[in-house]
Amino acid sequence: MSQPPDFVDYPDLAAERVGGAALSTNDDFFAEKENLLKAHEAVWTDHEYTHKGKWMDGWESRRRREAGYDWCVVRLGLPGVLKGFVVDTKWFRGNFPESCSIEAASLKGPLDLKESQNAEWVELVPKAKLQGDSKNYFAVNDGRRFTHVRLNIFPDGGVARLRVHGEVVPDWTKLRVFGGLVDLAALENGAYVLACSDMFFGSRHNLIKPDRSVNMGDGWETKRRRGPGHDWSLVRLAAAGTVQRIEVDTTHFKGNAPGRCLIEACTGPRDAKPDALTGWRTVVESPLQPHTRHVFDEQLRRVGPVTHVRLSVFPDGGIARLRVWGELTETPHAGLTRLNGLSTDAAATEFLKACGSKKWATGMAWARPFENVAALMRVAEREWWRSGEADFLEAFAAHPRIGDKSAAKWASQEQSGAAAAANATLEKLKTQNDAYFAKFGFIFIVCATGKSADEMLALLEARLPNDRATEIRTAAEEQAKITQLRLNKWLEEHAS
Repeated sequence: MSQPPDFVDYPDLAAERVGGAALSTNDDFFAEKENLLKAHEAVWTDHEYTHKGKWMDGWESRRRREAGYDWCVVRLGLPGVLKGFVVDTKWFRGNFPESCSIEAASLKGPLDLKESQNAEWVELVPKAKLQGDSKNYFAVNDGRRFTHVRLNIFPDGGVARLRVHGEVVPDWTKLRVFGGLVDLAALENGAYVLACSDMFFGSRHNLIKPDRSVNMGDGWETKRRRGPGHDWSLVRLAAAGTVQRIEVDTTHFKGNAPGRCLIEACTGPRDAKPDALTGWRTVVESPLQPHTRHVFDEQLRRVGPVTHVRLSVFPDGGIARLRVWGELTETPHAGLTRLNGLSTDAAATEFLKACGSKKWATGMAWARPFENVAALMRVAEREWWRSGEADFLEAFAAHPRIGDKSAAKWASQEQSGAAAAANATLEKLKTQNDAYFAKFGFIFIVCATGKSADEMLALLEARLPNDRATEIRTAAEEQAKITQLRLNKWLEEHAS
């Protein structure tokens, strides 16, 4: 029996346990699309039938009597760079597809069911023959980050399981913007267990999986050691950071927990091989108890920014989860550096482009320098909500009306949803904008990014019955969203 390809050592980014989901299909008459992502191997049961036909543990479409093919769209639980696919046709012997192809896409919106219909799909696996009752392996060499895949089968048939192996690539922009501690050892953030001394009973990759472990088999467990030495597991962190808190969880390990643990850390290249890493420093060493979540914070040694951690257990045993919370080591943002370097008057002028309140812009100029983007956004919101009604109205007055074709660049981009609107919609927007201004004394403010003209019109009409105090507060909340988006745009435009 031939060995599986190397790419199967990467985590399954489409697994149900990490949030993967079979979103949609054109046909799952005989067996539901959700079966594709089940964690366990496909099973066979003799003489079990449903009202539609033989029960099968997989996704199976009906026999096609016209031209075309069948497909299933899968949302990855963990977006990332894809290394390979396993199209498993286990138990499908006379009803497996003749061939398949696989495409991928990168979707940004939360409503992916809608967005997937018009997505730009990239073919990663050209149409290829399939073997029945077999694991069909397809390696991929594409460095782009994807969030969804589409499995196409020709012309019809059944697939037991789909595995999508790859390297997790989180949205670091969002993680950095919001700030705070990050689990640097989390699979969902891009950490990876490079190697371990032994994983006889449980995979090393279980150490960094999301959520709590469900049983002993959902952790990392070594065989019983009969000689000298100890076991260890080496984790490449998601990003460089300063460790602030560590959790070593032995939940479910009651008669086989390690006696103690040692956690060391070092700094090295991301592509370094395990035996090439040097300069290990002890972060914490402690006895362990069975079936316990051990949290270490004050006990940690301060060793500075690190990129890798090594968990050693003595002499052997099982660990359910390892969590390493830390502060990201910031790479100076070029746009933020430029903003911090402006004179106070020049900075206030730039801030006015994001929000038209002079009090807010001046306060932001004097609040510099900002340590990072998260600090900038945090202070921007704090200063805004320190403002009074007059400051709110001044900011509102700096906006063009929704649908105004003479709007400046940022406002024009934000209102792009109105550009293609029908004349009747634009006329109604104008009429309702006039009614809004007549009632409240200021223009209708809405964060227009990503909204169509019809959506903005519906929001305007829904808010017209409000009293003035409610509407000022609502408009201020919309302004806060607009300000954050514009600050990010400014940083992007001035990053080079």
